[in-house]
Amino acid sequence: MIDKALQIVAPHHCYGCGSKQALLCDNCKYDITSNQFYGCISCGQPAPDGICTRCRSGFSRAWCVGERSGELEALINGYKFERKKASSAVCVDLLDLVLPELPRDVCIVPVPTIRRHIRQRGYDHTALVAKGLAKRRLLIYRPVLRRATSSVQLGASRAQRIEQAKQAFLCTTSLTDQTVLLVDDVTTTGATLEYAATELRKAGAKDVWVAVIARQPLEKHV
Repeated sequence: MIDKALQIVAPHHCYGCGSKQALLCDNCKYDITSNQFYGCISCGQPAPDGICTRCRSGFSRAWCVGERSGELEALINGYKFERKKASSAVCVDLLDLVLPELPRDVCIVPVPTIRRHIRQRGYDHTALVAKGLAKRRLLIYRPVLRRATSSVQLGASRAQRIEQAKQAFLCTTSLTDQTVLLVDDVTTTGATLEYAATELRKAGAKDVWVAVIARQPLEKHV
């Protein structure tokens, strides 16, 4: 209700072209998804399944909308740091455009956000996107992962990120024979996705796939 009222008083402008339509207009969504990132989301090397054989571990397939730059970066930053909650619907649109048709028995699981960030934003940004995508695709939404630690990866080295991710997640819900689509907003080293997926497999998932909005190499991380 508050978001709708704010749109009337201060309507959104497209991050791409500046038109007074939405945070990202249909034309700019098309431009982004027509240049979808194809490659290993962990190392960037060519990989038809989104993850190369060298980096493959906890998950077997991955889809990524694009590199974290330009209007896609502005969208994510507004969503995470400027409390632009309406960005969740745009993120759902982008993921929906790049994902193929998924089997009906796939369930969608968000990478959980630490509580401090949820309090700061007033919402769990990843959960909103995962829930919206599940609704759009008529799939089951299952927020079964929990944070076991509250470590923050901003500014951490590759080695630190890996150690943090190893201890970050818990799943106490049985996922026996379930195929899971794990959803996150940004991937940098792939460690979060790898260890979250590993935890889902420990809970019985037969396969784990990944969908992320943007990839950002560690050397560009600020």
